[in-house]
Amino acid sequence: MSDFVTPPPLERGDRIAVVAPASNPRSEFPHVYDLGLERLREVFDLEPVEYPTVSMTDEELSGAEGPEARAKDLMDAFEDPDVDGVVAVIGGNDQIGVLEHLEPDVFRKNPTRFYGYSDNTNLALYLWNLGIVSYQGPMVFTELGMDGSMFEYGIEYAERAFFEESLGELRPADRFTDEPGDWTDPNDIEEPRNTESNPGWQWAGGDDPVSGRVWGGCLEILDQQFLAGRYLPDEDDLEGTILALETSEELPEPTWVAGALRALGERGLLERFDGVLVGRPPARSHLEDRPPERRETYRENQRTAIEEVFATYNPSAPIVFDVDFGHTYPTAPIPIGGRVEIDPGAERIRFE
Repeated sequence: MSDFVTPPPLERGDRIAVVAPASNPRSEFPHVYDLGLERLREVFDLEPVEYPTVSMTDEELSGAEGPEARAKDLMDAFEDPDVDGVVAVIGGNDQIGVLEHLEPDVFRKNPTRFYGYSDNTNLALYLWNLGIVSYQGPMVFTELGMDGSMFEYGIEYAERAFFEESLGELRPADRFTDEPGDWTDPNDIEEPRNTESNPGWQWAGGDDPVSGRVWGGCLEILDQQFLAGRYLPDEDDLEGTILALETSEELPEPTWVAGALRALGERGLLERFDGVLVGRPPARSHLEDRPPERRETYRENQRTAIEEVFATYNPSAPIVFDVDFGHTYPTAPIPIGGRVEIDPGAERIRFE
């Protein structure tokens, strides 16, 4: 696909729709939700406009009428002439069932900047098929509702995604965390999470500079997309693109990551990508904490798994590991459908 549109940037003072196209923990943790909206207003000078799904519980959203309600909110938000952007509350794990209720012409006629990742990869890829660029965050419950205060790195790149034509040159964050937030006690959101020093990006694969349009997102959702096979682009449209992939707090084993990618290699897809951006994987979750040495081993094993698969199916593609997007913090909301240049020699990533 050659014709893509980057929806117009927002301006300070604009209205941004808040929707729940995936899950919605608002009823459980209203203090986190309220903090996210407060940050939209006070940090970014945007006016949140709440759509009906943000008042629905997870049970209602996943019930018989939930997918249609989620789709309606998305279409209503994109069509609203007084709304300049759309932000998701959080991710989830069932958004693929919403896509059949969307009307593509609504989005084609009303390209609007959408912000969300994780389960929202489904919508990002749907928009990609329509030639509409979207952004991997921020989201209300994660970056915007970050306990303590927002990372300056996250604010800088969110401002670019909100207000500028391009994300521009990317740089590694100085520090990062994959510590899960504790939302149970409203007082705890005043305490910042522990961070660790960021050693920077790691490079593998080919040495030649490449550029292309970004396709991808959360690997667990990409796997659902390939299993369903209903919303994938024509394989020829992926020729020369840049694959973005990252894994979630579900902590998939490196062997699973390798297996999923190997299947794409056998399908002839990995060879179509000119380069790969890999988000730093979280190595612990609410359900499983791990000491620092185990976390680093997990990250190393995932890097090795990805590198080995691409060495078999596409050894010339440069791979950049531990890029700051996805499920660790802070994040840069990379544009899915935007164009990026990767220069291994200069160790540079720049979005056009």
